[in-house]
Amino acid sequence: MRARQRDRLARTRGFTLIEILVALAILAIVALLAYRATAAMTDGEAQLSAESDRWRTLDRFFARIESDMREAVPRASRHGAANEPAWWVETVDSAGNSALVFTRAGPDFAIEPGIAGQRIGYRLTGDRVELVYWPQLDNVDDAKTIAYPLVAGVRQFRVSQVGTGQLWLPRWPASGEIGIPRAVHIELALADGTAVDRVIVLR
Repeated sequence: MRARQRDRLARTRGFTLIEILVALAILAIVALLAYRATAAMTDGEAQLSAESDRWRTLDRFFARIESDMREAVPRASRHGAANEPAWWVETVDSAGNSALVFTRAGPDFAIEPGIAGQRIGYRLTGDRVELVYWPQLDNVDDAKTIAYPLVAGVRQFRVSQVGTGQLWLPRWPASGEIGIPRAVHIELALADGTAVDRVIVLR
């Protein structure tokens, strides 16, 4: 009788403290592994989303600048008493960054019959490439511009162009070259080391 009671008690007894602690440790390890896997997936998705957004921004930037350049017209602009060429590119710092200004076809902001076109430009300000609008095609000396940031995190923005001499020139107009260049080479270097080049044929 006593043997039967001992067998029954052995079958019904609960977990020992050591068994519970071992089970909790195993559950903690499984939970930790699951958390790390979920965090890695979340971080990977965030990085992929950020990378996708960056390339979409760059694609929009190059589409915008190419669209503007293809609308460039050989119409000089007046700035106060001075005349500015239809297409103007200058190296503005020791790093070789460029400033670009040109006349594109389109409605003028001024209410003046017979005038059609816009004076726009692209430049690097800090770490951003900006699109710049002048209020009119021909402007006074103190005309205020409007600037819109297009791309952030930029380390270098260079523009060169080729004319009839088949040479890439960092400045325009160049000796013997006027009007609109035949093609433009845009070099964009980002702060993370990414470099993107685009050649745009204009004529």
